[in-house]
Amino acid sequence: MSRMPIRTFLVAAKRQLQDSIRDQTYTSFVIGNESADLDSITCALVYGYIQSSKIESKRTGRLVVPIANLPASDLPLRTELTALLKHAGIKPSDLITLDDLGTSPLPLDKTDWTLVDHNALQGQLGERYRSRVVGVIDHHEDDNAVPKDAALRIIEKCGSCNSLMINSQRETWQSLGSMVSTSAVGLGQDDILIDDFAYASTWDGQVAKLSLGSILIDTGNMEIESKVTDHDRKAVRYLEAKINVSPKLGKDYDRKKFFNEIHDAKMEISSLSLADVFRKDYKEWKEGDLTLGMSSVVQSYSYLQATGEDLQAALKSFAQKKSLDLYSITTSGTDESGQFYKEILLTALGGQKATKAVERFVAIAKDDLQLGDRDGVKWSAPSDPDISFQHLWNQGNVEASRKQVAPFLRKAMADQ
Repeated sequence: MSRMPIRTFLVAAKRQLQDSIRDQTYTSFVIGNESADLDSITCALVYGYIQSSKIESKRTGRLVVPIANLPASDLPLRTELTALLKHAGIKPSDLITLDDLGTSPLPLDKTDWTLVDHNALQGQLGERYRSRVVGVIDHHEDDNAVPKDAALRIIEKCGSCNSLMINSQRETWQSLGSMVSTSAVGLGQDDILIDDFAYASTWDGQVAKLSLGSILIDTGNMEIESKVTDHDRKAVRYLEAKINVSPKLGKDYDRKKFFNEIHDAKMEISSLSLADVFRKDYKEWKEGDLTLGMSSVVQSYSYLQATGEDLQAALKSFAQKKSLDLYSITTSGTDESGQFYKEILLTALGGQKATKAVERFVAIAKDDLQLGDRDGVKWSAPSDPDISFQHLWNQGNVEASRKQVAPFLRKAMADQ
């Protein structure tokens, strides 16, 4: 069957979505989580591309539309995404975002949704389409929101969701072959099929780089042993083989150089306001009548203090605009001795209930997360009537990410 580069796929998928909204016709979606981080966006993008390249999609003319779970205005905040997309010949503006869903949502019975990098559809989309979720690939704690008998249900621990997705789609990807159309490669207007390994292998290598870049970022270039699993190793071997077999991409590929390029782009947040830093990697949950927001920041608390902005004012404004009862900011850095550290700044804005939830969080998570006072950092609880509690902890267990911290906070909120 005919192959196409991933940018051509995105153009076709965006056009199909526009037609579906206009004509109210059936559409299949794949979407990552609300933080819309690198893993989520690329996982949805690559899954949609592979599924849409199958012969069944060619017969029906229906593509699986990958949604980046954020408004288009947030795309410039993902500096690492922009750096990675270049390797596949894509610009951020080529992606399909929440804005493309329009203001007149498709009817329930005209959609189905596959989730990647989360297993419960949240927010406004969740309120409307939760019952239309038909599949999931995820590496977080199971929220048991997707039926056990779903046709696609993969929820396992690993460093990156892209690893699970690639391993599950490997057979399908391999079956696609190297048939391309002359129109797709600019050799004429007629859609004539030719077997051209050079083009197909280049396109495959570009797609492989999208998933590989995300896996390397999530696993510290496959060097953080506590995060790397056999799922990740298997996926990386396969993806690097895809890159190396390409005559165009394989000759210059270097894993460390590739990782450093994406990692350096991720760490560059100096041009962002504090509000943008907070929303760059943000997730939200509701438990009972309490709402939790969590921002992951790639720099330290001291870095945020030194930006020249009023950190407390920016934090409070962000949390209030989101109507949060609890707001957690996780930060990280390297001290003078080269030791990596993590911090948690937790703020309660929801009165007594929120403060009690914090107390429960400390009781159940202190030992696992190794919470202690942060030495050598200027911090004091604000005297603000809208803030019922705030504390900055050193997180001694530096291997625990938001995937581990969030369940503790959510349990503390649910046990009210």
